[in-house]
Amino acid sequence: MTAAASLITSHNPADPADVLLEIAAPGAFAAAGTVERARAAQPDWLAGGAAARSAALGAVADTLDAHAAELATLAVREVGKPLTEARAEVARTAAIWRYYAQAPYEPAGAVHETATGPGLLLTRRRPHGVAGLITPWNFPFAIPSWKAAPALAAGNAVVLKPAPEATACAQRLAELVRPALPDGVFTVLPGGATEGGALVSAADVLSFTGSTAVGRAVVCDATARGVPVQAEMGGLNAAIVLPDADIGRAAAHLAAAIAGYAGQKCTATSRVIAVGAALDPLREALCEALRSVPSGDPADPATVCGPLIGRSARDQVGDAWRGLGALVGGTVPERPGWYAAPTLVEKVPAGHRLLREEVFGPLAVLLAADDLDHAVRITNSVPYGLVTSVHTAGLDAALHGLDRLDTGLIRLNAPSTGVDFHLPFGGTKASGHGPREQGRAALEFYTSSRTYTLSPAGAT
Repeated sequence: MTAAASLITSHNPADPADVLLEIAAPGAFAAAGTVERARAAQPDWLAGGAAARSAALGAVADTLDAHAAELATLAVREVGKPLTEARAEVARTAAIWRYYAQAPYEPAGAVHETATGPGLLLTRRRPHGVAGLITPWNFPFAIPSWKAAPALAAGNAVVLKPAPEATACAQRLAELVRPALPDGVFTVLPGGATEGGALVSAADVLSFTGSTAVGRAVVCDATARGVPVQAEMGGLNAAIVLPDADIGRAAAHLAAAIAGYAGQKCTATSRVIAVGAALDPLREALCEALRSVPSGDPADPATVCGPLIGRSARDQVGDAWRGLGALVGGTVPERPGWYAAPTLVEKVPAGHRLLREEVFGPLAVLLAADDLDHAVRITNSVPYGLVTSVHTAGLDAALHGLDRLDTGLIRLNAPSTGVDFHLPFGGTKASGHGPREQGRAALEFYTSSRTYTLSPAGAT
């Protein structure tokens, strides 16, 4: 992906000569106009009632199911997502819209007794107005949907600003969503920092997923306006492997979480912490598992590790492993596109960037811990706190350590990757700001609570 100030160009990361899209960025003035059109459309969308909103979201789910093969192919071509994973993302996207199609019928408040005298006290949740959504390229259908669907279900209008690298996916999503919705209720705003800044300056509620640096700027700007904001900003996720774990099974989970989609997930495993006697057998098993990861053309259904999103992303991964002795990988395959081999490194010096910064690629560090307490300290030692996976055959040790992990998600005997869209999602520390996404938590974020006091006429 390359973008000039006024041009958005999207390339196929497996074949950079293949240009999917080249359009002019609309600019800040047009972005503000998009928000105003959404604001004008929102009251009628809310007034249409729960049945209309539910039917519309259900219709979107049906449409996405009907176009599943096309959307998966588009994700492969635009963002290099391996085909099998792209198909799973599209299926999950339709399920997200179907899940939130039931949300308009959920209770929107509660009735309370007055402290004294006749009357009623009510609480009621109401939409903010226009939800501004800023989304990354790595889940081009699922992330926009798990933000947009609850916002729409609650009665908001939505303006989606996708990452430039996923513009074609976002535009196609909008083409499929719009027929089910009134004009102006769901709009894609293509562009980069200029358009994103304009959206942050105008929307009534903001949800961001992306880099820590940009997310912090979004949070500061939205907070200064007094606008509700949530930001999911990545992770430096650990997998703790205890000596009693099934080492072969753990290695398979770790290899998938390190190399799946070339490690381009905020939930990917970046640090593998082997406890005590687990170190030697895990090192051997994980190296073998990473060597066996099917890598190559993302259009091949067998591929697990495809290309990185672009040249700069591939170069960043190479810079991160440079000078370190790779146990496996540490090479750039000689083929068109932005590929890097699944890589595991050990004996990384203290203070190295791999121990402090997120590197979005198929690269992990193997670390040793004396015991579970030591492993927890290592896990918590980084600025991020998104997800930790723990691998063990028994619950006693796991339960001893789980509550001391400073991460928003904890997965036992499972890869660090994977999200349940009906449960809250988000991290601590530099990984997240504000309320959680997904599930009922999303419905609460996209609404505000109002308290009503109803007293009979003439009451004193």
